[in-house]
Amino acid sequence: QSLPQQKLLTWLSVLECVEVFAEMGTARVWGEMGRWTIIVLIQLAKAILRLLLLLWYKAGIQTSPPIVPLNREQQQPLHPQDMEDNPSGKDQTYVGRRSSRVVRSLQNTPSLQSRHWGSPQQREESQSRRAEEMNQPPTPLGLQETIAESIYVTRPLLHLLSLGLWGQRSWKPWLLSAVLDISSLSLLSDLKDLNRRERAELRRRTILLLYYLLRSPFYDRYSEGRILLLLRLLADYVPGVGFVTRPLMDYLPAWQKIYFYNWG
Repeated sequence: QSLPQQKLLTWLSVLECVEVFAEMGTARVWGEMGRWTIIVLIQLAKAILRLLLLLWYKAGIQTSPPIVPLNREQQQPLHPQDMEDNPSGKDQTYVGRRSSRVVRSLQNTPSLQSRHWGSPQQREESQSRRAEEMNQPPTPLGLQETIAESIYVTRPLLHLLSLGLWGQRSWKPWLLSAVLDISSLSLLSDLKDLNRRERAELRRRTILLLYYLLRSPFYDRYSEGRILLLLRLLADYVPGVGFVTRPLMDYLPAWQKIYFYNWG
């Protein structure tokens, strides 16, 4: 990736990290008008950055989060102590005569923080496989797939526009957003030879369609009573589940009112 593309991904990741805080903080300081203003500005900035990545840098299907979080355990050297003690950098292992099991010798046991329970060969294979997956280039998109990804990128702006035209209690913004999401997934379903990250992203978008059960006005008219009744039954009749479901019942109404939690 070029340096400008990396900067765009970084800014996009920052926006996704602070959007909920910005919405809640602005609502506390400037009220409802300030809240919707910051929502529109953040969604507009995200759409512009994603369209630049899609159309200018040919970034393909964009994942969320844009930058994969660093897994420090995977980034550690295989055996930090071995690298110091063994100039060749190779693991000293022992192969069982009858079992053929590969184990590390006692002299090369790493510290507790970097210890793993697989064989050195398994660790090397998994690390090389992860590096391969991370370095895979994005799948080139044709015209149909580019339109589908553009629909997905601009859907939040169209939803906000429809909210301004018809209001939050209208079914039209809910239906428009659902049609755009389903249309985007349908157009992308014909794309073959996706890499692992892109397949995971499409699965994530498909699962997120369940959020329409929690989005107003469907939630207010149909889902709320049924979901709360189910959580209450689980809390009352399933031992131990109440520790999770009762706080969830208290938290769900507050979560449902935050735009970036269920629409962002």
